[in-house]
Parts: sequence; structure tokens; C-alpha cells
Amino acid sequence: MAEIFPGIHWLKSPIALEQSSLAHVNIYLVEGDKGYLLVDAGWNTDISFSTLHNFLIKKGKNFHDIKQIVVTHVHPDHYGMAGRIKELSGATLAMYHTEKDFIEPRYVSMEELLQKTDRMLVVNGTPEKEMVVLRDASLDVEKYIVPTQPDQLLHDGDTITTGLFTFRVIWTPGHSSGHICLHEPDKKVLISGDHILPRITPNISVNPQSIENPLGRYLESLKELRRLDVELTLPGHDEPFKNLKQRIDEIIYHHGLRNLEILGTLASRPRTAYRIAKEASWGDNAAWKDLPPFHQRMAVFETLAHLEMMAAESRVDKLTRKGIIYWAEK
Repeated sequence: MAEIFPGIHWLKSPIALEQSSLAHVNIYLVEGDKGYLLVDAGWNTDISFSTLHNFLIKKGKNFHDIKQIVVTHVHPDHYGMAGRIKELSGATLAMYHTEKDFIEPRYVSMEELLQKTDRMLVVNGTPEKEMVVLRDASLDVEKYIVPTQPDQLLHDGDTITTGLFTFRVIWTPGHSSGHICLHEPDKKVLISGDHILPRITPNISVNPQSIENPLGRYLESLKELRRLDVELTLPGHDEPFKNLKQRIDEIIYHHGLRNLEILGTLASRPRTAYRIAKEASWGDNAAWKDLPPFHQRMAVFETLAHLEMMAAESRVDKLTRKGIIYWAEK
């Protein structure tokens, strides 16, 4: 727990789940004249709940002192405990207007989303037997989510105020179609969620809930954020950092290298996204066989995001053979 900026408290909410290689998710409590704004909520686990509860006790507060909750996106590590906190506190819950549409299919009635994931994996070259394992890799996370609908729907350019801070909502699609960042222009602070992380690059995927050309849209929004006057960036994972423009340049460069790597695999013959993902290197040069099934699924869909972006740029061709999608270098 730390007051990372006057009036903004940073809590590392632990992640104790096999599906995640990350140690914690960051949640932020922003002071206001009537109570706290909570940005992101963490997983709904006992240890995450205790982290937040202990902070409030230390400050002589309780859950009723949380008046607003904003989630940057509805991925489970950022949204999972929001419903529980909302019920205890009576706070209003806000998110980008399109994110609300992902809650029920992802966490309540999952059959249709599973079928779409199933077909997307198969049509992109995943063998049927492997597809079942990859498709079902995240099913057990639902027990760490308290699904709840938002009270307030946000749009690009909206403002969220606590009386002491006024944040501008910036729509930043890519990691999730309705991902948002919060910019406090007077304080020169950016709460970046998973859009910009200090050491790793967020997963940008083509999946059944993604926006068209998610990687292309992600890179566009990075360039827009680069124009902001920001001295401190508060990310969804890892440590707060100060070199926003440099970090954006590093992320853009990384994706350029990944494009070149993918093009290299297409030099000899057309391949599926699954086959390309199997041959690529992943985080710290890990091989495909070293990845757990959930990460293998993300690898296929992340590869697909690169291919779709390069297709939009006329750098690769999309071919269909017997119902399977292949990619070829132009």
C-alpha cells in the first residue's frame, strides 16, 4: 500500500491463480470530497478482499467510504470483485458503454461464446483435440467473478470527478474493445489499466468479443496518448512509471518486430495462425510447449491480430482452403 501521488493510493491486489503469470493487479483509491473513487477491483478472492479491507481499516474508513467504482475493462482481474464491493459500499459502478455487453456472455451464459471460440480456433488451424483444451482453459475463473451490471455508462471524453481530481475518459481499444484510460490533465497523471504496462506488452487478440483490427486500433490509440502531457502513469500491473512516451515507442517497436517475425514464417509457404503461433517465441523466449493452455489460446489469437492488421495494410493475403484460413506473404 502506498500513496503514489498526493490523494491517490496504490494497492497491489494479489493474484493467486494458476492462469496468471502476474503477481498482482493494481487497484487505485482516489480521494474525493465525499469519499473514494476506486479504479479497478481485482479478483474476487479472500486475499484480494483482505488487501482492500485492511487499507480501509488502516485509514479509519470502511466500504461505505467508497462512492464510485470505475473499471478500465471487464477482464476478471480488473472487474472480478467490483460487484462485491458495490454491494458492500453502495457505490456506483461505471465502465465504457460497450464493455457491459461482454458481462453476461463471458460470465453468466457462456455457451454461445464458447461455441464462437471453438469455431475461431478450428478455422484458424487448431486441431480439434487441442481446441477443446484451449477453449475450456479459462472456465474455472467464473468462481472468482461477481457479475454485476454498471450504473453508469461512459463514453470517450466524459469526465469523472471526485471533487479533488477530474479525470477525462479516453477510449483505448485493443486489449479489450471497451478499454478506457483516465487522464487527469491538471495533475498530469494517467491511469492506464492494461493499455500501457511498464515491462510487458498487453495481449491484443482477435477473439469473438474483439473490435475489428484490434492491434491496428491499439497502435492508433497509443499514438494519441503519446500527445498527452503525463508525468506519472499508473498501470494495471507492475510498477507506476514516468517515461510514458518512451514506453509507447518501445511497445510500437515491439509490435513491428513481431510483424517481421510472422512475415518470416510465411516466406516459404502459407500457414495458419495456429502454426505460426507454435513457431513463434513467447515471453522470455518461451516455446509453445512451455505455455499453459490459456496462454496458448491467447498466443493463437494474438498472432491472428498481427495477421489481420497486416492484411488491412496489404502486407499479407488471407486464403481459405477447405474451411481453414491460411495466410500468405504478398
